[in-house]
Amino acid sequence: MADIDNKDQAEMDPADMEDVEEVEEEETGEDENSKARQLTVQMMQNPQILAALQERLDGLNGSPSGYMESLPKVVKRRVNALKNLQVKCAHIEAKFYEEVHELERKYAALYQPLFDKRSDIVKAAYEPTDEECEWKADEEEELTDEMKEKAKLEEEKKDEEKEDPKGIPEFWLTVFKNVDLLSDMLQEHDEPILKHLQDIKVKFSDPGQPMSFTLEFHFEPNDFFTNTVLTKTYKMRSEPDENDPFSFDGPEIMSCTGCTIDWTKGKNVTLKTIKKKQKHKGRGTVRTVTKTVPNDSFFNFFTPPEVPENGELDEDSEAILAADFEIGHFIRERIVPRAVLYFTGEAIEDDDDDYDEEGEEADDEEGEEEADEENDPDYDPKKDAAPPAECKQQ
Repeated sequence: MADIDNKDQAEMDPADMEDVEEVEEEETGEDENSKARQLTVQMMQNPQILAALQERLDGLNGSPSGYMESLPKVVKRRVNALKNLQVKCAHIEAKFYEEVHELERKYAALYQPLFDKRSDIVKAAYEPTDEECEWKADEEEELTDEMKEKAKLEEEKKDEEKEDPKGIPEFWLTVFKNVDLLSDMLQEHDEPILKHLQDIKVKFSDPGQPMSFTLEFHFEPNDFFTNTVLTKTYKMRSEPDENDPFSFDGPEIMSCTGCTIDWTKGKNVTLKTIKKKQKHKGRGTVRTVTKTVPNDSFFNFFTPPEVPENGELDEDSEAILAADFEIGHFIRERIVPRAVLYFTGEAIEDDDDDYDEEGEEADDEEGEEEADEENDPDYDPKKDAAPPAECKQQ
């Protein structure tokens, strides 16, 4: 270990090693284990040393050691036998995921009555009882009975002043607007249409059929299109690739197909009309040409790029499909099962919690860098006061 450390240090800039050398001089007389621990701590606290070490480790990571080539032929034969066993493991794993899909189908049937009732409440087909509406929020636990009664009276007064809305207005539109992955797809002209979205359902393929799932978007009658249900089907595969069996990592979406939207005349938000002026080269006369071109819209989600039989796509189509598959999975696995939590924002807070710790670390690092700059005798704050000329906005 000491030889490796010395070798790494020799390749680093001597200026980067000053702090490490000082630590070693101060700790003369301590045991070797203590030295090693404190040296590691010192290196972790010095970004330049850490970066140099990481660069060296990155160079080593994933590099063939040459050990396989050095093995005797008889040992290589046995390694090939292990690889064949691994291929068999991949096929068993594929069967495992097929059974998981069957299990998903089974439990989807158990969830569906609850989702149907959710839909009935949203679209005002069913009014929940007082008992069903009883919910004890965390902050209410500390409220006194008097405060609760006062809050209840205030809410009742507000309700009297407002019109009595039916169901939960704009439920799914609010869900979409609360989720970044979906709100990025929304355009202002999509919102009046999505106000009519009453439910989203997930339907799995029937037993014995190729693995797939379909997203069903149920709409109330509206002025934009005559469809009551818009569908998007994702076809999946759960089997190792014959040419690369070790890459298998569970079911993958192979393709997706949307549906035809029967737009009312003049209401198709996926198209827009533009006017262009064209000048005749010879006569010099000008004419105005009207063209219909594609328009950004959430409803382009139902017309994804087609995957050719050979599976080859251009880069743009690949990027669109990759994003499409991610959205399809997210709607199926997160949005539909937990819709009310995305409506209230609670699920979004849970998602954000996963990044809090990383964010705090980033803030700490930034604070340390600022402190280092203040302690640096050569640091000139005036140099950071204005951005370089090429960074200024035009």
